[in-house]
Amino acid sequence: MTETQPATPAPPLTPVQWLICAIAALGFAFDIYELLMLPLIIRPMMLELAQISPGSAAYNTWVGLLFYIPAVCGGIFGLIGGYLTDRYGRRTVLVWSIMLYAFSAFAAGFSTSLEMFLVLRCFTFVGFCVEFVAGIAWLAELFPHPKQRESVLGYTQAFSSLGGVMVTGAYYLAVTYADSLPAIYEAHAPWRYTLMSGVIPAIPLLLVRPFLPESPAWKEKKAAGTLKRPASRFR
Repeated sequence: MTETQPATPAPPLTPVQWLICAIAALGFAFDIYELLMLPLIIRPMMLELAQISPGSAAYNTWVGLLFYIPAVCGGIFGLIGGYLTDRYGRRTVLVWSIMLYAFSAFAAGFSTSLEMFLVLRCFTFVGFCVEFVAGIAWLAELFPHPKQRESVLGYTQAFSSLGGVMVTGAYYLAVTYADSLPAIYEAHAPWRYTLMSGVIPAIPLLLVRPFLPESPAWKEKKAAGTLKRPASRFR
């Protein structure tokens, strides 16, 4: 009988790899942070920007638009995100997508109309959908050992559930301490501070991620010139 060879054990994580895991976990938590922000702030935001009462036809229409249109934009650009990560690199797309959704969320805190808020919300969705795609590809290629790769992907994505806790805490703090914060348009609106808090988790990501390694697999394909669209082989 042929004996089954034992699987090669995964090497221990290096300090840089632990840092990569921590940054990835924070990034996934930040994704859900932005996703779950709208249900908390939509009522006071619409009352202030458009004086639309909850339960009215106009209110229900805008609620549908604010949830539907950004999600569609995020889904479309999430698909395009795969092409972007192949063309420009996993790490590069990660950094720029984080900048996009962090600063669009911050800018949404200064919205003066529902239309302005909707446009900025679309940019936020596009950013974190692309970031999620790039993050998965980046992690999968940085950890070549199958067992280790599965653990890293599983544990880092599990931290996304913390995003809901984080944004709930941020909204609680905004409501509690709104009067102590600088006025925006001569008012202390907690929903604005909650939106602007979206930039806080991005600060460590922006400071650290540009110095983290690029995917070795992507760099090899880039150097070999094999990063081509699948359709090109049928031309």
